[in-house]
Amino acid sequence: MKCEAMEIGKEFALYCGDSCDIIKEIPSDSIGLSVFSPPFSNLYTYSDSWRDMGNTKDSDEFFDHFDFLIPELYRVIMPGRLVAVHCKDLVKYKGRDGQAGIYDFPGDIIRHFEKAGFQYHSRVTIWKDPVIEMQRTKAHGLLYKQLRKDSSYSRNGLAEYMVIFRKWADEDKSPITHTEDEFPLDQWQEWASPVWYTVNQTRVLNSNIARDDMDEKHICPFQLDVVERSIGLWSNPGDIVYDPFNGIGSTGYMALKMGRRYLGSELKRAYYEWAVRYLRELENDEQLSLF
Repeated sequence: MKCEAMEIGKEFALYCGDSCDIIKEIPSDSIGLSVFSPPFSNLYTYSDSWRDMGNTKDSDEFFDHFDFLIPELYRVIMPGRLVAVHCKDLVKYKGRDGQAGIYDFPGDIIRHFEKAGFQYHSRVTIWKDPVIEMQRTKAHGLLYKQLRKDSSYSRNGLAEYMVIFRKWADEDKSPITHTEDEFPLDQWQEWASPVWYTVNQTRVLNSNIARDDMDEKHICPFQLDVVERSIGLWSNPGDIVYDPFNGIGSTGYMALKMGRRYLGSELKRAYYEWAVRYLRELENDEQLSLF
């Protein structure tokens, strides 16, 4: 692998490097499921590397970079299997974008995945508390005083989404099966809902440990409930789960806990090192620290 470092465990492999390089070395039709949260265009800065997809001036430039990865994802996914992408709408600002509003980031993700051969398969809305969003962002559109002053500027809170894509095959050689015991009817009825209301927003790997330098403005840990549901719904035990934006290892953590194998890549060395620690501790049955 073309990478800065690697860690190979009993059931996982982690690589510190550019996902666009590392994915080229993954065999075709070998990944049972890919679950990931990509950089949200230029919303956050994770590192100062020029290879970081978050270091882009706008969404057009972000997709110029992302388009190197998406066709490779199509190549490595097993026929008939899925890719689950975590994303959300992005806020446009008058000072930066000319007009305040909302950018349909998930819509562009769908269009670029379809261009690479994937079929848009499903979308899950992850409910978010608008009061928490208002308190965190101070967005004028969510302020109660703005509603009273001029509600034409008021808007709804921003949900998050899991957008699902399928690599269609003429014959499904590796179906994903479930038993009534492992997947009861009432659980399916809840998870089949187009809106997941019961995701625990605070159930994440401890991300404070990765704040170690001046080039990072934000870290947004992947909610473990979302990863757990995605892996439980769309993969079999023993499958390889792949995350090209590994971060501190949330996808790998849940994959190993659920009896899957895991392959991940991460550009930022601090995140990679903490992911290695988490997965090694999990492999050794040590208790991990959660918020």
